[in-house]
Amino acid sequence: MPAEPLYIQIKQYIEDKIDQGHWGIGERISTEMELTEQFDVSRMTVNKAIRDLVGEGKLERRPRLGTFVTRPVEKAQSPLLDTRNIANEVASRGKLYSSEVLRHEATQADQHIATKLGVMLGSSVYYSEILHKENELPIQLECRWVNAKYAPHYHQQDFTKTTPNEYLTANCPMTAVEHTVEAITCSDQLSSLLEMNPSEPCLLLHRRTWSEDKLISSALLYHPGSRYQLSSKVEL
Repeated sequence: MPAEPLYIQIKQYIEDKIDQGHWGIGERISTEMELTEQFDVSRMTVNKAIRDLVGEGKLERRPRLGTFVTRPVEKAQSPLLDTRNIANEVASRGKLYSSEVLRHEATQADQHIATKLGVMLGSSVYYSEILHKENELPIQLECRWVNAKYAPHYHQQDFTKTTPNEYLTANCPMTAVEHTVEAITCSDQLSSLLEMNPSEPCLLLHRRTWSEDKLISSALLYHPGSRYQLSSKVEL
């Protein structure tokens, strides 16, 4: 059986040292140069191992100071096969929910959105872009397009006091949902909004919802991979 790649071995070595208490929370680990000499590998190999651990939220780089062990982050969790109100999810964990409305406007469907919503090109749609937070830390960026024909008052809602999910559930009861999940590399702008390390993976959930035979909305839900997870349970 082939040996694991060197960067994986170095990554495991660092994780073992943390688990054994050799490096405690807040303590600086060996420098890249020290690890390079210890394992007789290139600095690029060591850097890859450290970048992975930074992306997983186990290490933190501090410019000119070094790399330090971070406190484990409790991941927020959302059911994949359900569409719960994120404000209620946060409250159920005993945390404080808040949101920031970045955009909220009436617009017209371009070719991509017309296809996603099943409407004619140029049809009236509403777009909202909301940053959802748990204890002031971003956990989801929601970009949602809504068919204005079926939710005519969507653009009049104050989404600092309610959520799109809460409004749409009350006014267009959901009867079907489509989910697709992928891991993506974030742009600098997205990393900044979600307060993520640039090397951290991002979870992107594509969601479309129907009420009876009407396609109501299409949403892109971005989550920081180190502090958010999606789960599902299927009864067999």
